[in-house]
Amino acid sequence: MWNADSACPASHAMFVVLGIPQTMDLVVFTRPVRTDEAAKTMATRLKLKPVGTNFSLKEHIYDVLKDAISSMNLYDADANLRLDERALAEQLGISRTPVREALTRLEQEGFVEVQPRRGVFIRRKSLDEVLDMIVVWASLESMAARMAAENASDREIQSLRRALPKQKGETELRAHLHEYSEANISFHLRILELSGSPMLLDIAKGLFLHMRSIRERAMAEGDRITRSVVDHMNIIEAIEDRNAELASMLVREHTMRLHGHVRKNWNTFSGAEAGAG
Repeated sequence: MWNADSACPASHAMFVVLGIPQTMDLVVFTRPVRTDEAAKTMATRLKLKPVGTNFSLKEHIYDVLKDAISSMNLYDADANLRLDERALAEQLGISRTPVREALTRLEQEGFVEVQPRRGVFIRRKSLDEVLDMIVVWASLESMAARMAAENASDREIQSLRRALPKQKGETELRAHLHEYSEANISFHLRILELSGSPMLLDIAKGLFLHMRSIRERAMAEGDRITRSVVDHMNIIEAIEDRNAELASMLVREHTMRLHGHVRKNWNTFSGAEAGAG
């Protein structure tokens, strides 16, 4: 169930960093989790990028935390949203300054919030915020589809089919939901890339980071995953036919179905009217 109740108390936060200094996994739990179960739980596993030889520590910590937050199932009932600056710094083996700077940037971008006398918490979006972002995303991607149909080369358009996941039955798709969700992301980003507009792509990417958890949760519900496969093929065919109007309409309708699904089910799944920001 989606749950937007207030974050767990600080005493429940636990941060475990594995594999330092190569690949690090930051795992946040509020209850004991078996290794096999944790591997399947989007809500608790946050991937940290390896530290390269040429990098800015400040930028690296910021990128690591932002990617981890956007990959987390923020609306899971067991999600622990508290971020402890001291614990993060100690476990990463760095001073608190780059962690503090990263959290300040993430607060400005709406990923975290500082709650007086409680600390820093990953910020769940309200229903109105989520719906507004979906509308903007629909507008951006529908314009991108129009521009792709009108301006992209045949070779570029052919890449859309390669961006699709390998066709599987619904049962197998559900069993590999995260894999399909990532392929789904790649497909939509490819449409945005084919627009030829770097600004349009950058704005959409920023929105997507805030919507990632919602999109993956919604994908598993009802017949959305099956419908998604059909919609993608129809969109590709419209772009291949250079039918800009149809491509734009299909992309807009595809995204707005997510809007309708979230609006209909938000209270049932998350209790978001009591929301956490």
